[in-house]
Amino acid sequence: MKARIKWVENASFLGESESGHAVLMDGPPDGGGRNLGPRPMELVLLGTGGCTAYDVVAILKKQRQQISDCVAEIDAERAATDPKVFTKIHIHFIVTGKDLKPESVARAIDLSAEKYCSASIMLGKTAAITHDFEIVAE
Repeated sequence: MKARIKWVENASFLGESESGHAVLMDGPPDGGGRNLGPRPMELVLLGTGGCTAYDVVAILKKQRQQISDCVAEIDAERAATDPKVFTKIHIHFIVTGKDLKPESVARAIDLSAEKYCSASIMLGKTAAITHDFEIVAE
């Protein structure tokens, strides 16, 4: 996997992925930016959420669960001093569907956290990661 990051101006950078997608990252005004895009560490959280939500949806579909929506809400804390790594991450899943089995949802989340989600497994080296979920019946 490859990526390219190009400095645009001040605290703005354009990130380009190997798959041909781009995202503008920027800093806050007090750091020389213009607040034109997410911060790099925000993208780390977004990537983690996308990674684990993808897993949960895929696993539930394989289990033939009738899932229609999945939202991962993430609350994270960072260290106060440099390097300001994530120290705590909590992911709350809101899974919507028909006749969803709580044990199936819990198993999907556990499999993502322990086996499949590369992003959260990497972040777990510095952060205590917790999960919970709620099911919304259709």
